[in-house]
Parts: sequence; C-alpha cells; structure tokens
Amino acid sequence: MHSDPLVFTIFVIFTGAALLATLALFARQALLVAYIVLGVLLGPWGLGVVTDPQLIGGISQIGIIFLLFLLGLNLPLEKLYSLVGESLRVTGLSSALFGVLGMGVGWLFGFTLIEQLVIGAAMMFSSTIIGLKLLPTTILHHQHTGEIIISVLLLQDLIAIVILMLLQIQGGSEIGMAQFILLAVSLPLLFVIAYLLEKFILIKLLQRFDTIQEYIFLLTIGWCLGMAELAGLIGLSHEIGAFIAGVALATNPIALFIAESLKPLRDFFLVIFFFSLGAGFDLGALQAVLLPALVLAGAAMLLKPPVFAYLLRHSGEASARSQEVGVRLGQISEFSLLIAVLALELNVIGREASYLIQAATILTFMASSYFIVMKYPTPIAVNERLRRD
Repeated sequence: MHSDPLVFTIFVIFTGAALLATLALFARQALLVAYIVLGVLLGPWGLGVVTDPQLIGGISQIGIIFLLFLLGLNLPLEKLYSLVGESLRVTGLSSALFGVLGMGVGWLFGFTLIEQLVIGAAMMFSSTIIGLKLLPTTILHHQHTGEIIISVLLLQDLIAIVILMLLQIQGGSEIGMAQFILLAVSLPLLFVIAYLLEKFILIKLLQRFDTIQEYIFLLTIGWCLGMAELAGLIGLSHEIGAFIAGVALATNPIALFIAESLKPLRDFFLVIFFFSLGAGFDLGALQAVLLPALVLAGAAMLLKPPVFAYLLRHSGEASARSQEVGVRLGQISEFSLLIAVLALELNVIGREASYLIQAATILTFMASSYFIVMKYPTPIAVNERLRRD
C-alpha cells in the first residue's frame, strides 16, 4: 500500500513515460502515442498499477486550462477579427459535413437517432491539444498557418461549449432555456470583465514589477486560474475562462515572454492528460465497439484533411498551406471525449455509443500525431530536419 497515492501516481506516470518515450524515440514513434499507450498498460483496465483515472484526469484538466490560456496569448483580437470571415465559412461548412458523416456511421451500425446526433456532434471537432502541441512556436507566433489553425480551433471550441450545454438540457438537468440564454450572455460579459481587470489592474502591476520574473510568473498563473474559476462560477467552462484571460493579455508585449515561461508547466500537465486518456479507457468494452470505432476513426483521418484543404483553398489560401492545416486538424477532439462522457452520465446515449466515440478519438489521436510528427515540423519530431520548437 502506498502512503501517498498522488505522489505514487506522479512517479509512475513520469518514470514510465521516460522509459516508454525512450523506446518510442528509438523506434521513431511519436511521443504522444507513447503517453497514451503507457496509460492503457498501467491503468485500471491494464495492469492496474494506477487505479484512479479520475485523480489524474483532474490533474490533467489543468494542462488543458494552461493550453487554452497560451492559445489566447498567441491570438490578439485584431488577428481574430481579420480571420473571422474565412474561419466562419471553413468551420461552419466543415462542422456540418463532419456532423453528417458521424451520423451516417452511427446509422450504419444501428445506433438510435439521438446517439447518431451525438456521434455526429463528436465528429465535428479537431483536437486543440494535438493542433497546438505539435505546432512549432515559430509557426504559432509568426506565420499565417498558425493563425488559421488557432482561429478554426477557437470557433470549434465555442461550438463544443454550446453542444455541452444542449446536452445538459436534453438530459433533463436543472439547466432550462432561460439558463441557456443566461449562459450565452455570460460569454461577452466575461470578455468585458477580463478587459477591465487587465486594463486597470493587471497591466499596471506588470509594468510596475516587470523586472521581477518570479512575480510575473506567479501573477500570470493567478490571472489564468482566477479567470478560469470565474468562468466556472457563471456557468461557462474553465477552458473558456482561461482562453479569455490569454486574449486579454495578448496585445501586451510581455505576452510572448509569458507564453515561453509557461511551456514547461503546460507540458508537465499534458503528459498527465495523455496518460489519463489511455488509463481511463475500458479495454473490456473495446471488442463491442472496435469495428464502428475503426470506421469512424478512419473516416475522420481520411476525410478531414482533404475537406479542410479544399475549403481553405477556396477561401484563397495557398495549396501547400491548406494541405498542412488539413492534416494538422485531421483528428477528433478532446471535446468529443467530454461530449461522450457527459452524454452517458445524463443517459442521453448508451454505453456502447459513448465508448465508440472515446475509442475513435483515441485512435485518431495516435494515428494523427504519428503522421504529423513524421511529415511536418514539430517540437517533438524524431527527424532532426523537422524538429522545430
């Protein structure tokens, strides 16, 4: 028996990740795949070394919060405004197409209408974590490719938040239509609060003590987590709050310094996130959903890249850039996992439909990250020619 489950869990995750990552690099495999496989091997449905996936899931959620905060830091509002028209067309049309595709797979395998709708909704989104984790900082900050990816992912994330709220209404929770409208109003309200706090308090503190790096680090983390908690209190997701906190700071020159300072902390939590994906999956349920999961994952991997590329080319983007963006967005999203879990908890869908979405998402995470690492520049590329941070 271990005296401290949290310490033991962290030890197992990072010691195991170091060992498996070493093997992955020798085998020229993507590190993200190693983290997921480690979770499957050591989780409660594997060897049972880590038996509480909810514990590590809670910790990994902080990694997602930091990731969305960094996304906001890299997207000043003027950039977002310049990309809204193109991003709305690309995101709207692609979401509709992928939603219909997901529903078709659900219909093909005999799922109910509501389950088809949820499967279709889960199919609409691409992974924010994969998209940003595998994007070099030079592309993220200084190239149009990064701006396109960020703007599409942002709009997808906002659609995902709306779907999560609709699921709560469908599931008969206490959220009614009036509360739904209130939540919709709370989003611009949070933007206003963040803008006022940043302009009259945060920026003055940063300017007053900008030479003390430790203070800037602490103030930034407090700002990120504080806005995330405020968003949770008014009914929005913590991730949306963190993103808005980043956007509010993005116009300040110190934003790039903050983004670089938080990368190691972000990576720490994201290793736990990918481990938790593998650890939280019930291998016993895989057999029942393996075929439809393979079909759904295959459809996403085969069709998302060309669809995004086609839509971007017809929006005036260069062919090579459109193709790269399509590949980088060619997977299912971590928001799809949230949709699958919430829909099951609210009895909107059955167990098989939920595990179908989860299995397909994990499969696309593994295949997509491997393909991106092998073909395009990433911070974790095994090929030195493609390794860029």
